[in-house]
Amino acid sequence: MAAILLVMAAAALVFLAASPPAAAQQTARPQPLTPTFSKAVAFDVSPALRSLPLAKKHVADPSKLLEIRPERGPRAQSKGYKSGDAALQASSAAVAIPSPLANFEGLSNQDNFNIFGFRVNPPDPNGEVGPNHYVEMINLVFAVYDKTGNKLLGPVDTGTLWAGFPITDCTDPSGDPVVLYDQLEDRWILTQFTTRGPEYFNCVAVSQTGDPTGAYYRYAFSTGVNFPDYPKYGLWRNSYIITTREFGPTVEYGIGVYALERDKMLAGDPNARVVSFFLDGNAPGMLPLVGDGLLPPDIDGRTKPANGAPAPLVGTQDDGAGYGATFDALNIWELSVKWQANPVASITLKTQLPVASFDSIFPCAPGSRDCLPQPGITNPAQYLDILSYRQRPTFRLGYRNFGTYESLVTNQSVEATPGVAGARWYEIRRTGGTYSVYQQGTYAPGDGVHRWMGSIAQDKKGNMALGYSVVNATDVYPGIRYTGRLKGDPLGQMTLGEGTIIDGTGVQRTTNSRWGDYTDMTVDPTDDCTFWYVNEYYTLAGQLSSTAGWQTRIASFKLPGCQ
Repeated sequence: MAAILLVMAAAALVFLAASPPAAAQQTARPQPLTPTFSKAVAFDVSPALRSLPLAKKHVADPSKLLEIRPERGPRAQSKGYKSGDAALQASSAAVAIPSPLANFEGLSNQDNFNIFGFRVNPPDPNGEVGPNHYVEMINLVFAVYDKTGNKLLGPVDTGTLWAGFPITDCTDPSGDPVVLYDQLEDRWILTQFTTRGPEYFNCVAVSQTGDPTGAYYRYAFSTGVNFPDYPKYGLWRNSYIITTREFGPTVEYGIGVYALERDKMLAGDPNARVVSFFLDGNAPGMLPLVGDGLLPPDIDGRTKPANGAPAPLVGTQDDGAGYGATFDALNIWELSVKWQANPVASITLKTQLPVASFDSIFPCAPGSRDCLPQPGITNPAQYLDILSYRQRPTFRLGYRNFGTYESLVTNQSVEATPGVAGARWYEIRRTGGTYSVYQQGTYAPGDGVHRWMGSIAQDKKGNMALGYSVVNATDVYPGIRYTGRLKGDPLGQMTLGEGTIIDGTGVQRTTNSRWGDYTDMTVDPTDDCTFWYVNEYYTLAGQLSSTAGWQTRIASFKLPGCQ
């Protein structure tokens, strides 16, 4: 049932100036940012997903299914290794990290080929763990597993999830899917954007129960004429938060921020509201403050933020990236929403936190995404995309409330040493409303292996796990590894060595260098200790096949001392 768009009264937004070092002041003069309230433009209830028929091959036009990737002008080019990474961890720890517990195959490009008749790059792998299930979404299909790797549902194309929905655009398998598990209410959230236009939507499905194979409340929220690229989702106390990288019909560009009325969505209320902001990247001084995206917080554990606490949104800036930043920093915005009869909302740039110097502009082939060499590959057009030139941290922004302080962890890919990719990770703390960089490090332990496309999370003890892709030009095929640290270990160090989820045995032999735009490290709600990670890799069979390609892998592990 389509809902009627309703614009509601809202409080005016106040923009707070940041306070970077005196020697590196920004010249930002952003316009006031005004919230827009509306309702879902469509709602219904799906049948139980377990009753869906097995996926059959579609007769499909690839140009109408594959994700859109607009570019905003020339990509920044490396000017040489900038100045050294000031947070580099250049040696590997001697202590061995525990081996994986579960370790099983996820979805693959073969699943796309079997359904659509063509291969899809990149997969954008992400997944979430619940009490009894693991749900994985990729471009352009999803599946449900038990925790030993038995597939209970799927592969199902993401359009089938929306079959019969009033907004027919949602029935396309359009890409950039995200899955969340709401451990506070034992619900699953499955999402994707639309690509048809000229009006675009965020399609959001919320499970009726804790069974991800059951029925879902389905919603569509309009983004107007702006295409909501790269949507990222997070769980907050009273809202599901979405951030997007938005393109208008001509030269419009900016970051969309949306808060969805969580309580009404959990109840299946067709009148669930959304508040939206547009952070205009073309406004004077705004681009370095928003870059290519902000990450919303995603609660881990069961301790909620304080009632009324603003949700922190985090971005990153590099003074060598061409966006006008004058120092390397984390930019922290705060989003506040009150879902009352006359709702109010605001978004403010709370602070800029200077960080240890880093270089995100990797020496790729000029004007291309061809960056990271693979074994036996001499054609740079078959190198892999590092994506570090995008000025944003990489999914997720894991949030925990430890009582005396709140902690946020995220990461980004950087040029750690000349021509070698590494994973820069951060722990940000909020204490009494004040933010600080508690610790940071760049993991690149001196062996010439590229480590990139990471995801990081904390368990209930404050131990951290970081997963990532690996490759080099000689003997490391595209594979998946992880590292970690314990809470009391020396700051800025991944102290537990490196574990392997799976070694690759083949290379990506296409003229498309795209590697998944994100991976996903999450924490098991049953013990709040066990980490689950999903990423992509290559097998020799996938390399040689004309119908296959990349493969994803799902694994779990636990760090010492967490029970």
